[in-house]
Amino acid sequence: MDGIVLLKEDHKTVEKLFKEFEKAGDNAHAEKRKIADRVIEELTTHTWIEEKIFYPAAREAAPDTKDQALESVEEHHVVLWMLSELKDLDPSDERFDAKMTVLMENVRHHVEEEEKDWFPELRKAMGRNRLTELGEEMEAAKKKAPASPLAVPSAEH
Repeated sequence: MDGIVLLKEDHKTVEKLFKEFEKAGDNAHAEKRKIADRVIEELTTHTWIEEKIFYPAAREAAPDTKDQALESVEEHHVVLWMLSELKDLDPSDERFDAKMTVLMENVRHHVEEEEKDWFPELRKAMGRNRLTELGEEMEAAKKKAPASPLAVPSAEH
């Protein structure tokens, strides 16, 4: 699978979870906890494969997009810390929904920038064969992704 297509599929999966969260009622604490746990798992894996495989390849193929890569890593940093806080937060805590809302806003902004601005540029720079190679590499790497958001490299900076 094409690496950009794989990342976009991940984006769709997470957006679907966000919509489920938004539709859940105010007192659907157990359901919201379950959705948040899936979001944490999906985004931890996604940021892991982007940082370990996709971003380095993107910087190599399109050095002039370095600033976009660096900004994306900083956005990951914020998201990963929010995920780590959500992981331990009781869904009945008054901050739970607010924290999840801010997380969703951050992720949606990040996805929009990647998909509208960066990915089209990278598709041209990388070509189909390289993107297919990366897709296979990222798919395999998903199995090695850490469970903890704070184990993703950008969480440390």
